[in-house]
Amino acid sequence: MNAPAPTHRPIQQLPDQLISQIAAGEVVERPSAVVKELLENALDAGATQITVRLEEGGVKRIAITDNGRGIAPEQLPLALARHATSKIASLHDLENVGTLGFRGEALASIASVASVRITSRTPDAAHAYEIVGSHEGTVAPSSGAFGTTIDVQDLYFNTPARRKFLKSEQTEYGHCAEVVRRIALARPDVAFSLSHNGRTIDHWNVGEAAKRSAHILGSEFAEARLAIDESAGPLRLHGYVGLPTASKARADGQFFYVNGRFVRDKVLVHAVRAAYQDVLHGDRFPSYVLSLDLDPALVDVNVHPSKIEVRFRDGRAVHQFVFHAVQRTLAQTSATAHGSVPAPITAAEVRPSGTPLWQLSESPSRPPMRPHEQTSFGSQLSTFSPSPYPAGSRWDDPSTQGGVAQRTEAYGALFKSDARATVPAPSSAPMDVPLSASDRPLSNDDFPLGFALAQLHGIYILAQNTRGLVLVDMHAAHERILYEQIKNALDAQAQGQEMQVQSMLIPVTFYADAVEVATATEHQDTLKALGFDIAALSPTTLAVRSVPTLLKNADAQTLARDVLRDVREYGGSRVLIERRNELLGTLACHTAVRANRILAVPEMNALLRQMESTERADQCNHGRPTWVQLEISALDKLFLRGQ
Repeated sequence: MNAPAPTHRPIQQLPDQLISQIAAGEVVERPSAVVKELLENALDAGATQITVRLEEGGVKRIAITDNGRGIAPEQLPLALARHATSKIASLHDLENVGTLGFRGEALASIASVASVRITSRTPDAAHAYEIVGSHEGTVAPSSGAFGTTIDVQDLYFNTPARRKFLKSEQTEYGHCAEVVRRIALARPDVAFSLSHNGRTIDHWNVGEAAKRSAHILGSEFAEARLAIDESAGPLRLHGYVGLPTASKARADGQFFYVNGRFVRDKVLVHAVRAAYQDVLHGDRFPSYVLSLDLDPALVDVNVHPSKIEVRFRDGRAVHQFVFHAVQRTLAQTSATAHGSVPAPITAAEVRPSGTPLWQLSESPSRPPMRPHEQTSFGSQLSTFSPSPYPAGSRWDDPSTQGGVAQRTEAYGALFKSDARATVPAPSSAPMDVPLSASDRPLSNDDFPLGFALAQLHGIYILAQNTRGLVLVDMHAAHERILYEQIKNALDAQAQGQEMQVQSMLIPVTFYADAVEVATATEHQDTLKALGFDIAALSPTTLAVRSVPTLLKNADAQTLARDVLRDVREYGGSRVLIERRNELLGTLACHTAVRANRILAVPEMNALLRQMESTERADQCNHGRPTWVQLEISALDKLFLRGQ
């Protein structure tokens, strides 16, 4: 189909109505854009209570009432005039925008494509005043409480072609509701109410940020989040980041605000994503509610008509600050960080009464086992150990837990009276950290993961703490421990410390193709930086002479092939910078204790203690949880205790 021939007209000044309608195409894309502009104006007016009423998804009616400062009657016509605003008056104001709305064309644009009525009353006025239509309308006395009500009806009534581009009523309502949720998340100090077609949908009272985010994002986010509040110079980042184990398949739980304004900024999204890279699987998305406060002069919010995009004066500095702040917060997700343990399995999540135990299956979100984790489920439970809790605690009283508890003295082999004595793990243990002795009463603060009771099917460690039962995936937990140790060793090497390597008494030789031999020869420096000494003995043979001490128990040939593959694929310098963490994760996975490896009780306890002292120990490098907590109340419900 041929395009219509251009019409030749002389250059002329466009009428104001047409100019406003053109601007409306940028500002008033759909009803939700109207809701956003009017809510921002209400907040800029100092409102503490805002009511949003919608009809037919906002197409028929959008009425927003606030209790803000109101608009004086003589200024009501200016409120509907193009490029008229009280928020900026000079270039300096534009470069230091401290309000949400400021362009001065939103109301004029809305009035050009809809019927608009503004009713407002200032604190010093005897009654309210209203204006209808446009800035040319007449201001008349009216009734109303202090504040402002803007009533927008019949959106796009005079531009029917644009109305055809709108979606269904429910879809348009969904977009409007999402805008209200975003703004309500950022302002817990303001009460919001939302209704649709005469029915109240949501109401949020004034409260704390923690309560508001839990109300809007749900209990799942509230039970699996970490608080963050860090400052550096003019920058402050505060809010909540979700635990990696509570990640989602979609990025619909991500809310970022800059000076109170919801934004979608590539710099900020990338910074948060990079902070999660160590603890999140590649196809999962974290949830978070984060607010970045900074000097308005350091950010340009006027780069897009909808003001949803921003530009930072020093984007790199902002990126690094956000990245390190979130990374430090996630590093606390170990058993020793109060309030950051994985969300427990509560009584409400346990099977209903009468449900057979065999119907209790593992969570569908758990990734399948990797091949080297597969095991025969005929393995026997390892030796049980007695309860480690101190005499006199509620766990020492059988009446409080419905079972037989034993005292800490039963762990005499592990905790001696001599505070200097230690009990190292057996020589076959995959861990090298000894168990420290103590002559004082033990508490949950000392050992939040409790003490090992048994090993299940060669895969899980069962431990008891004051809250109930702890289940640990021993391979996933040991994998995270090794990964953090290797990473720390490389970081220390970068600061001048020597990498600890284990020389082979007899070098491990294996057949290699020409590409592997060439890679080993060409990238000797990179391999040595990683702690490997791999030399070519012949055109078809490689010898592993040394490996990092932390990986000494792994299969040397497998490690060598993995390292050579990544170095060949990504290049020597790049694998140490961009792909380092992925490579270290692979090495840790191959080195970690395998499924079906029977551990003695001291070995299991050594692993628990290492988890408590390791950053990010709540999940392995693939984003899987390393441990879960089963509450006593959940166990009671399984056995119908107290019912």
